[in-house]
Amino acid sequence: MEISNCTVSHKKNEAANNRAYVLGRNAWRTIEEGNEREWLIGNGIGGYANHAVPGGGYRMSHGYLVASAKAPVNRMLVFTRSQEQVDIGDRSYDLTSQQYINWQKNGQRHLRRFKLDTVPEYDYQVEDVRIVKTIAMEYGHNTVAVCYDITGGKEPARIKLVPLFNYRSPGDVSEKGNLRFEKQLKGRLLQLVPEQDPGVTISFLASEGEFLDRSTLPVTMATPNYVIEEGHYYPFENRNGFLGIDNHYTPYEIQITIEPYERKRVYLKCSTEPLALDGKDGFTIVREYRERMEQLVQTAGYGDRLADRLVEAADHFIVDRESTGLKTVLAGYPWFTDWGRDTMIAFQGVALATKRFAEAREILESFAQYVRRGLIPNMFPDDGQEPLYNTVDASLWYVHSVYEYLKHTGGEDDYRFIRDKIYPKLKDIIDAYRDGTDFSIGMDEDGLIHAGGGLDQVTWMDVRVGEWVVTPRHGKPVEINALWYNALRIMAQLAERFGEKLPYDELAQKVRESFCRRFWNEADQCLYDVVDVPQDGGGLEDDPSIRPNQIWAVSLPFTMLPPEQEKAVVGTVYQHLYTPYGLRSLSDRDPRFQPRYIGKLIDRDGAYHMGTTWAFPIGGFITAYCKVNDYSREAVWTAKEMCSVFEDHMFDGGLGGIAEIFDGEFACTGRGCFTQAWSVGEILRAYTEDVLPNLTGWE
Repeated sequence: MEISNCTVSHKKNEAANNRAYVLGRNAWRTIEEGNEREWLIGNGIGGYANHAVPGGGYRMSHGYLVASAKAPVNRMLVFTRSQEQVDIGDRSYDLTSQQYINWQKNGQRHLRRFKLDTVPEYDYQVEDVRIVKTIAMEYGHNTVAVCYDITGGKEPARIKLVPLFNYRSPGDVSEKGNLRFEKQLKGRLLQLVPEQDPGVTISFLASEGEFLDRSTLPVTMATPNYVIEEGHYYPFENRNGFLGIDNHYTPYEIQITIEPYERKRVYLKCSTEPLALDGKDGFTIVREYRERMEQLVQTAGYGDRLADRLVEAADHFIVDRESTGLKTVLAGYPWFTDWGRDTMIAFQGVALATKRFAEAREILESFAQYVRRGLIPNMFPDDGQEPLYNTVDASLWYVHSVYEYLKHTGGEDDYRFIRDKIYPKLKDIIDAYRDGTDFSIGMDEDGLIHAGGGLDQVTWMDVRVGEWVVTPRHGKPVEINALWYNALRIMAQLAERFGEKLPYDELAQKVRESFCRRFWNEADQCLYDVVDVPQDGGGLEDDPSIRPNQIWAVSLPFTMLPPEQEKAVVGTVYQHLYTPYGLRSLSDRDPRFQPRYIGKLIDRDGAYHMGTTWAFPIGGFITAYCKVNDYSREAVWTAKEMCSVFEDHMFDGGLGGIAEIFDGEFACTGRGCFTQAWSVGEILRAYTEDVLPNLTGWE
């Protein structure tokens, strides 16, 4: 590949002006087309606002306020959205964009532009009346503001705002009979207490306007019930095997009069916390949200559009955990909480590449509090139960995260923090893996780690449906032993630094010899996915499935293979697994390959790790690709292109994010979570560590 006249420059001002995602009307030619794009903003405590670009709900999680009652869990949808209608003379324009059972409202036809400029901004034009609607969350609070900048036209106009309320999980729907609230209106402050949870008060206020009780409106054949917005249809849920029909509570509408050519700035606020009419106004919340994000981007200091956009995307995942009083990392939106494995893989990108080192320290300390028998939690349940520990790789990624933290910080205070609060836990992890711990995790005589048995699924390829173990990887998985060697080498360095003589180096050498002898698959010029796999009839076999797990045996800081084998591994992975949006979980030449991830849950579970493309392993692939090609100009430029194509995806699906997974056959439409921490984090890490530093000065 020839490279000529390539000039790489980083203009911070230009990059800052280009972070926004701007969409025109071609993005919603139909409501169905527009609904495939959505936006999300977080509040730093596990709550969020999330909606489809045309303005309506497309999935169960869509709402302006999904509050987190116990950070970052116990989420509830309390404020679905506000809908608008403009009346000019005897002409009425409904801006609602929503699919219902057998019909739809197409208010997006009045939407001339949508912009995600840190916060979502809707720009509507109705005759000569313009309405700019902006939504923002108050950071650190379960509070959302909806701001309207309204410019009147030649005739007087009346703006009707209809707030939709609910009280349910964002992963569920509401029956009409469940929407029962005790309501109290004092001036422009409305308070709602849900019947099923009288300990919660939903507060809602409008900065101006007249509240009209919708229960007093005349009943018609077309609108038999003004207090319940009935029959919202969510196609996303329907295609995934659910009915996808929802209802919302609409007790009041707010009417605002606009005189000819008058400009008004009006805001709504909704919260699960007390509100006051003289409190912080909505436009201040918008400004503060944007200013905080700008400061994060400036702190990261890249001045590169893709890097800056990824820094912004990463922010939504770093949140508070109430149980520790420290920071943690959400795995993905809209449904995941903080998972140990996901956190530790995402950590390098979302916390270190963004230079949020104080929060990185908190994340490490937070998980240190939960180490049990050498394991860190796989996941924290949403209902306050004890964490689940069924993971073999999370603890090893945790050791790696400590190493990366010190590499990025490396001051004496940082080493003292690790020595005093983290290092004892790291020793517990190594001892537990060496001596044996839960879920059949332990070291064999050859120094390699075996894990899993029966119905246990303990690697990241962990789907189980009843007694159907979809991707059984019992035995000695390749990435686990690559991480084990990496962890031993890290511990050897820390032990020396802290003045201890422990046999980590000797054990690492044994692991290296065994790994190189046992994992090399000469026939396919790559690594076995699992060795010493127990067979039903007795005996052990090796699994030659070509999967992405082997890439970490090349990309981690401490690796074992000779250079020619590392290059062969990268070549095989590139040929069989690479797609523009990630690595397939199984070679498309394998007869078990599943090309699409769609349909009922059992169908999706059967494809999840059997061909589905995952975004996060491409971070390891980019690092490995650059490494085996000696970071040549050609290799780094190819890696840059591999990263840059994700910017196309960031204009699709979940705007500004990177999806969890894609189809294996044609990786295009985001599947699973529409933005995932380790997807964002690993691409940000690879781009800022392997690409940007090696482009500087090219001409």
